[in-house]
Amino acid sequence: MSRVLQEITPLSEKDCFYVVDRHKKGFDYPLHQHKEFEINFIENAEGGLRIVGDSMETIGPYELAMIGGDNLEHAWEQGTCTSEDVHEITIQFSRSLFSETQLAKNQFAAIRKLFAAAEHGVAFPMSTILKVYHVLTDLVEEKDSFAQYLKFVNLLNLLATCGPYRELASSSFAHTGSAGDEGRRIQKVKQYISEHAAEPIRQKDLADLVGMSRSAFCSFFKLSTGRTLSDYLIDIKLGNAARMLVDTPRSIAEICYACGFNNLSNFNRIFKSRRGATPREFRSMYKKNRVIV
Repeated sequence: MSRVLQEITPLSEKDCFYVVDRHKKGFDYPLHQHKEFEINFIENAEGGLRIVGDSMETIGPYELAMIGGDNLEHAWEQGTCTSEDVHEITIQFSRSLFSETQLAKNQFAAIRKLFAAAEHGVAFPMSTILKVYHVLTDLVEEKDSFAQYLKFVNLLNLLATCGPYRELASSSFAHTGSAGDEGRRIQKVKQYISEHAAEPIRQKDLADLVGMSRSAFCSFFKLSTGRTLSDYLIDIKLGNAARMLVDTPRSIAEICYACGFNNLSNFNRIFKSRRGATPREFRSMYKKNRVIV
């Protein structure tokens, strides 16, 4: 299988971040990845398609997303967008801009959490876009480099605290581990699920793993992840399936059973409902957007 285009970003070692403000007629950059973090604001591109890992979603007239480092595949595609004046502001920066010691400080707690979520890619709601729009445009127009840096840090803080952002790619597709702020028990549970996702997993076995009753574990898991165990298991399996669709030539039926689904039609239905495309369409979309390197 071809690999995703590895972008060499214009970010200089002497710069804190790279920002570009541009107008263009559409989207033509293929699926790609890079180690730098990226904040991307887009307006006047309703109907465009955002691809981040195994997430494919149609965007509205305003779009704001953040992609974490460590080579998460992403692209914005034309979709049904007919605009010939797409406005895009892109900011790229290295995670090393902030040391681990700095991120561990209480004042950076929200930004630290945002960075962890961005490993999946995150999309921000319209309420956040409205709050940061002028900060973003002011940052672009600022001529003093130090003042621009301060506005950049303020932007990160606003993105981290304005409202609930939404993670995009699944953990199993993005190859992300447990967040550093999570407790050891939930990390232990997630690790077990990751290693045994293709096998039958019983709630009782997970409860025993962390020394809880089944009822206590159910509440604990929902509180820790925001999802029920069944929903979480399905997303992990679908992420593994999406990764196989992208990275291997195995048939859809083989992938279905290898990822722990025992019914092909059920697998196709669940994949379509949660990923917005059938497994065959998903594979075709990635194949079309990939570039052999």
